[in-house]
Amino acid sequence: MTEFVHHLRPRYAEVDLQGVVFNAHWLTYFDEASTRFFEHLGFAPSVAFFRDFDVMVAKAVLEWQGPAGFDDDVAIGVLPARVGTKSFDLRYTATSNGAPACVGTITYVSVVPGTHDSVEIPEMLRSALVSVTPHWSASRA
Repeated sequence: MTEFVHHLRPRYAEVDLQGVVFNAHWLTYFDEASTRFFEHLGFAPSVAFFRDFDVMVAKAVLEWQGPAGFDDDVAIGVLPARVGTKSFDLRYTATSNGAPACVGTITYVSVVPGTHDSVEIPEMLRSALVSVTPHWSASRA
């Protein structure tokens, strides 16, 4: 299975005085990419996150690899890296005009929609994640 890729173009306000995307914006970009990734899997965000499942970020690790600037073509690949019982990791690989820019791994915990109560990943979501996970990586977390 090929990874899902989301494209965006950094806005002027997202670039710092060094001429690169300010570091905190990468989490926003990855959040946007994850929303479109779930949509790609068949979960309409405006419905699914409120009715079928919800997730909360438990951990985020970002590794800057190169610059992305104003109006560059930023492509963000998204693939599940791990699917556990109550949590999963998504791996983000971002390029800017084809050159490496930022890599991130974000751990999400499954919660009951509208609460902060952790719950096992719903089977429909788990199945969708497993179906696109390269070299299936299951754990009991």
